[in-house]
Amino acid sequence: MNKELINAAQKALSDYLGLKKDETLLIVTDETRREIANALLTTGQELCKEAFLVEMKSREINGQEPPSQISVLMKLVDVVICPTEKSLTHTKARREAAEKGVRVATMPGIKIETMIRCLNADSEKIIELTKFFADKLRKSSKVRVVTDKGTDILMPMKNRKVLESTGVLREKGSWGNLPSGEVYLAPWEDKSNGKIVIDGSMAGIGMLSEPIVIEVIDGYAEKIQGGSEAKKLVEMVDKVGRDARAIAEFGIGTNYKAELCGEILEDEKVFGTIHIAFGNNLSMGGKISVSSHLDGLIKEPDVYFDEELVMKKGKLL
Repeated sequence: MNKELINAAQKALSDYLGLKKDETLLIVTDETRREIANALLTTGQELCKEAFLVEMKSREINGQEPPSQISVLMKLVDVVICPTEKSLTHTKARREAAEKGVRVATMPGIKIETMIRCLNADSEKIIELTKFFADKLRKSSKVRVVTDKGTDILMPMKNRKVLESTGVLREKGSWGNLPSGEVYLAPWEDKSNGKIVIDGSMAGIGMLSEPIVIEVIDGYAEKIQGGSEAKKLVEMVDKVGRDARAIAEFGIGTNYKAELCGEILEDEKVFGTIHIAFGNNLSMGGKISVSSHLDGLIKEPDVYFDEELVMKKGKLL
């Protein structure tokens, strides 16, 4: 087995999840992530009392629930880690497990190279950068993002919960992505207005060959235009329902080791980028309940917290 992958698995379980000798671990995976899941199982069996591996069919979209049997299992252990193709982060199964005190790390779209690269980042540096942005956001009432390609979106967020995702999940009931490095929040529903030009990658699609242009009116993506990838995004959201078009999240990447690769798990952590998601935001204190959560990545943004320019073309000021 890949030694670098085993080392990354050990760091994930020991350093980030704090897995203990007397605890139980459940690995939830699908047919696309068997090698990573097996590395976690091998490592977990050495680190804790019992480690279990369960495989399901890959979900169709991000945010789709796992089978009910797996949802039950997730509540019966101390730690759950989910290397899967589609995201389980914004699911009822994940929320209920965390409410029971289970520590849950989700790894949607994780690749071996991503796991090895990003888990070797200095966690203290990520924590420091994450806290910097979070502290500024908590004092702000609105976020504006502008880019040379045409993005100009205003998202009111006063008194909304600001979440710091560092990947360190050692407290009872803590949850988040692994690897991580982002600050994010749910803008107020029905309040965001403007234009978004997604020019990096899009969850469920990958790297974009041409930008996706989205007109946002009162919190909803009313127009989605571009090439074939824009049409695919329309098909994905319309398959679920109108709330899949709702602005769900604003986030800033804070992992200096992350690289743009087409997998949103890593892409949304890239320092110097921001992401805006559509769909479910219950997990971050929002009110939108729908079986879809799709992030779009924007490169080289100018980012304003209220009137303060904190990032210019992706560079921290």
